[in-house]
Amino acid sequence: MKKSESKRDFLKKGLTLGIGLPLVGTGLLSCMAEGESKKTPLRILILGGTSFLGPHQVAYAISRGHKVTTFTRGKTIPTVNTEAFEQVESLIGDRQDNLTALENREWDVVIDNSGRAADWTHRTAELLKDKVGMYLYISSTGVYYPHREANVDEDTPVLLKDPLKEDGTAPERDSFGVMKAKSELEAIKSFGEDRTTVVRPTYMLGPADRTDRFMYWPLRLAKGGDIFVPGKADDPVQYIDVRDVAEWCIRLAENKTAGTYNAAGPQNPQGVLEFAEKASKAFDVESNIVLVEDTAFLKEQRVSFIIPWIMPEDDYYASALVQNKRAIQAGLSFREVKTTVKDTYDWWNSEAVDTERKTKYEQNTRTVLAREKAILEAWQVAKG
Repeated sequence: MKKSESKRDFLKKGLTLGIGLPLVGTGLLSCMAEGESKKTPLRILILGGTSFLGPHQVAYAISRGHKVTTFTRGKTIPTVNTEAFEQVESLIGDRQDNLTALENREWDVVIDNSGRAADWTHRTAELLKDKVGMYLYISSTGVYYPHREANVDEDTPVLLKDPLKEDGTAPERDSFGVMKAKSELEAIKSFGEDRTTVVRPTYMLGPADRTDRFMYWPLRLAKGGDIFVPGKADDPVQYIDVRDVAEWCIRLAENKTAGTYNAAGPQNPQGVLEFAEKASKAFDVESNIVLVEDTAFLKEQRVSFIIPWIMPEDDYYASALVQNKRAIQAGLSFREVKTTVKDTYDWWNSEAVDTERKTKYEQNTRTVLAREKAILEAWQVAKG
């Protein structure tokens, strides 16, 4: 941080970057849309809350007048919306073996961002079912894996048991999709269908992402020139800005909207070429998209995914063909992808991301970002 920049200035910058809103003084602007009635303030408990999705939920909830409590292990420091946490009650514990801080407390809604095991959800939901009005569980479209059928919706059966291993034994632990599916059921079992909301996001993108799985696009598109884009032009892609999910979760809580919803964007079907063209508009540079459609070549170059593109075959054939109509009807809205790309780029290049992490990713010779030039040269040779 520059010496001339105060801590408060830095915090304000982080908040503005996180939710794209100006500040008035040191407070948060109200996020009420024109004509929207003021909601009754809620007491919101967020399990997790400091990693990726949580800080955006926190900031949006506080901006709408709600009181927020987080329950974490106290190990993760948020990289966006840091000023909002000055108004948050922070409880420390562990979903695995220490829920003491949640005992003898009441909230209007609990948002479960940190469910990593079905028994975690079971224990937490059972503890809170008589003390909290509703349970909002953050699941994933991964519950539909393997993705072999197109246009699945929320009524499509999900996998609740992983197949046996090649030696005939059961896996030591549930796969991600099975764990999420079982956790959904645990929440519903404790709170009932009328008090449970299940949100199944597809790949979430945006500021504070800890996975680096999307960073190829903002970093590469910012430079312009020949841009490597894998896949056939109409290969489907699905993604959603983390802030769209975060803000929608708070509105679902405000409206006491129960049910299961696929938080998948964009609003309308989109191919990888259209995605790349729209994403490139985030930067005022000249870009030439080089679409490489040859599947065999891509496999030879070890390029099977650059999120949100995943090679659509086998178990991932329909991973980007999830229906989102029910979520849209329930109020899910979508930012333009160029906004997501630009805000992610700005966050990455801010002091919120430390130099070590930037260097580790940008100089990793195994990434497509580092190998792009060689891939394009090989493609020219392959074309003869």
